[in-house]
Amino acid sequence: MACLMVPFSIAAKPSSQYLPAEQQAKLIDQLLQQRVKQLLPQLMRRADIDMWVLISREYNEDPVLRTLLPSDWFSARRRTILVFFDRGIAANGVDLGVEALAVARYDVGNVFRKAWNPEQQPNQWQALQAIISERQPRRIGINTSTDFAQADGLTLTDYRELILNLKPEQSQRLVSAEALAVGWLETRIAEEIPHYQQAVSIAHDIIAEGFSNAVVQVGETTTSDIEWWFLNAIKQRGLSAWFPPTVTLQRQGNKTPRLSNQVVQAGDLLHVDLGLVYLRLNTDTQQHAYVLPKGQTEAPASLRQALQNGNRLQDILTAQFNVGLTGNQVLAQARSKALAEQLRPLIYSHPIGYYGHGSGPTIGMWDNQADTKGTGDYPLFANTAYSIELSNTTYSESWQQDVVIMLEEDAFFDGERVQYLNGRQQAFHLIRE
Repeated sequence: MACLMVPFSIAAKPSSQYLPAEQQAKLIDQLLQQRVKQLLPQLMRRADIDMWVLISREYNEDPVLRTLLPSDWFSARRRTILVFFDRGIAANGVDLGVEALAVARYDVGNVFRKAWNPEQQPNQWQALQAIISERQPRRIGINTSTDFAQADGLTLTDYRELILNLKPEQSQRLVSAEALAVGWLETRIAEEIPHYQQAVSIAHDIIAEGFSNAVVQVGETTTSDIEWWFLNAIKQRGLSAWFPPTVTLQRQGNKTPRLSNQVVQAGDLLHVDLGLVYLRLNTDTQQHAYVLPKGQTEAPASLRQALQNGNRLQDILTAQFNVGLTGNQVLAQARSKALAEQLRPLIYSHPIGYYGHGSGPTIGMWDNQADTKGTGDYPLFANTAYSIELSNTTYSESWQQDVVIMLEEDAFFDGERVQYLNGRQQAFHLIRE
């Protein structure tokens, strides 16, 4: 069934102010309710699944179930079973939406209504069976997937228990919920986008401060020092990093493109890879800074050209985004056009959202510029977010060696065009000797 979601565009550049923890929690719960109401019926119908069952035990959470827990649930409790049932469209045309149930002793947040009374039915699995018997779904989705790890969250133990406790005719209705799970993880609603823009703006501000003389003392500060500064800057804002920030450098006379644990010197080209989490939304950014020797006011022309070439590769890649194309097709088209322009590209872009390396179409791998089987065969849908991650190599006349520009910026695809959530780097951060 065709998806009914209407593409939408992002608004103006956001503030980089962030909410305190209590307001973040309220907003997380509000956005979750909106996503279930607005998004889930369309995704379930697109995947032709009328019941979705998610099962997890405490501290071994299904990656999708984790995104459905309320803000004050840091994990599942005991065995948590969540059930979505699509009530469909009434005869008068009214969309009845999705029923959200918790086979648990209590409601799970404001979304999932308690649907189990242990005093009347001590067996949790039998309570689930009763829910299925009452609603008679045609296709029951469970989170199993060969290609997408985040859609493969049902453990073997819980699967065996599920099969053991369902009626044979119910077990026969079980299908993989891969398409539904990936759709839930990758699709954004309009209400999330301003906050996603804000998250990226925070990341950009942290990078700008870290790649400045406020942090870097040339000849003294090491790349490791800057890494720790970035991590502390994220934590001081009450946020978290989903991977350790990494800072490396390139230096004239040394052809290694990623030198680590080095003292920063004049003339160095610095690089950072940083990802933070705000309101459960992940960012992923790579940018560069140039260290100006005394008397210089800008980076050498050949380095500036290298950055422009990287920006051109971004433009080529994002111009290939079209609904229905697979990640492999986007990659092949982008590489063909980039090579025709004499660029030297590596493209390794990925979906982003609830997870930094999210589920959805893989668009190249840094170590594989051919097709990626499985995840690369997945098509692009509207209202999805991506890290436009890539690199391009340019020969620098001033350095007399290759320079690798590694860029990564978060962007939103509305079904018609790709828009960066908070712009992109088009000029080096400058640090003075």
